Amino acid sequence: MHRLLSGLLLLALFCPALRAAPEYPRMGPDIFDRQAKGEELVAQAVTRARQEGKRVVLLFGANWCPWCRRLHHAFTDDPGVVAILRRSFVLVHVDANTRNDRKRNAAIIARYGEPLQKYGLPVIVLLENDGRQLVTQETASWAAPADEEVARRVAAFLTAWAPGVNRSPR
Repeated sequence: MHRLLSGLLLLALFCPALRAAPEYPRMGPDIFDRQAKGEELVAQAVTRARQEGKRVVLLFGANWCPWCRRLHHAFTDDPGVVAILRRSFVLVHVDANTRNDRKRNAAIIARYGEPLQKYGLPVIVLLENDGRQLVTQETASWAAPADEEVARRVAAFLTAWAPGVNRSPR
């Protein structure tokens, strides 16, 4: 019993050390994985989307970006948006931080036409389940004072681009 308690104590002491501190601690926990390779994330998402008959939503953003965090909240916490995603999409968060001379995931950003240069952060790239790029969507037009309105705008976009729907959300 003593060995079990000692082991648990050691585990408790070392587990926090194994987790990296947030990149921008004042912003809260990271939502974009700083270590993840965008190419691998996209390849895994396309494989899953193909298997499940879904499309892929790439959310390019950065941990320092307040609007990225608010949009992340809509994608992960709003019940209506979560239901649409679960049914029709695979969501991928791609770290696109370029602060302090970092150019994270530059190759995958270039693959989709450098959308950050045109639209800023965050930006959405929607893929068919074979990896073809369907649309690049700026997100500034989704901003609203109330989180519920942001979620409504996200849901409208996702609904318009769900598999089997042949119309543009514009």
